[in-house]
Amino acid sequence: MDLNTITEVVRRPSDRPGADWQAGDAWLAGGTWLFSTEQPDLRRLLDLTALPWDPLVRSAAGLEIGATCTIRDLHAFVPPRDWLAGGLLASACEAFLSSFKVWNAATVGGNICMSLPAGPMITLTVALEARYELWAADGSVRTVDALRFVTGDHRNVLAPGEVLRRIEVPAHALRKRAVHRRFSLTRLGRSTVFLIGTQTPGTSDLLLTVTAGTTRPVRLAFDTMPEAGTLRQSIDAVPADVWFADPNGTPDHRRHLTRHFAEEIRGELMAGSWA
Repeated sequence: MDLNTITEVVRRPSDRPGADWQAGDAWLAGGTWLFSTEQPDLRRLLDLTALPWDPLVRSAAGLEIGATCTIRDLHAFVPPRDWLAGGLLASACEAFLSSFKVWNAATVGGNICMSLPAGPMITLTVALEARYELWAADGSVRTVDALRFVTGDHRNVLAPGEVLRRIEVPAHALRKRAVHRRFSLTRLGRSTVFLIGTQTPGTSDLLLTVTAGTTRPVRLAFDTMPEAGTLRQSIDAVPADVWFADPNGTPDHRRHLTRHFAEEIRGELMAGSWA
């Protein structure tokens, strides 16, 4: 879609991208959402893709994902064999409601910053205990837990002019066992619920991440594998106003699916089989 209110596109923002941020600005990365609908309040686009940010950096500390890394590049990444949860990278990419054309342009950071309940990059990074590095307009840097970044449907903690620079996924989380479940009304549809359970090898702990069915990510953590009733009670304790409602599902439907898939995840991890 043409954005006929745009008067300027800054192709090469400075090393401090938000330094001259002003009302009417928007960050441009893949632009797959930005150009999909009218943006009457925008006057200028700041193109982040010109900045020399590495898409993926593997190290002993884990995996660093640049905010402008495309979904295509993340999907193509081959994790080392000891990253038992590495398969989640591709699975989360495949949870997008999008075509291969969108994969070539859409970015990991863009999906996170849209902060929609069904954002699969949010699911992925929260489940893998990631942290986000944020750059402010004044040059300061802060790091936030992925779990705390999204605060509601299309809402997050970003301040005006602040930009997501990178996602840091710790190696210990990538080495966990992982099981995921996802439901959508159609085969290629938007997620109604998306759950990921992880477990530290050699332990019986459980970290369950619930997204898509909730307006913000929900994490349920257990030091030892809970009984079925305890897990259900923890899900039922999620506040009513956190469950999401849209044409893909009512809050009651999403709570029901979450109970069902959480029990499947619990059983699969207890049985010692995982994906």
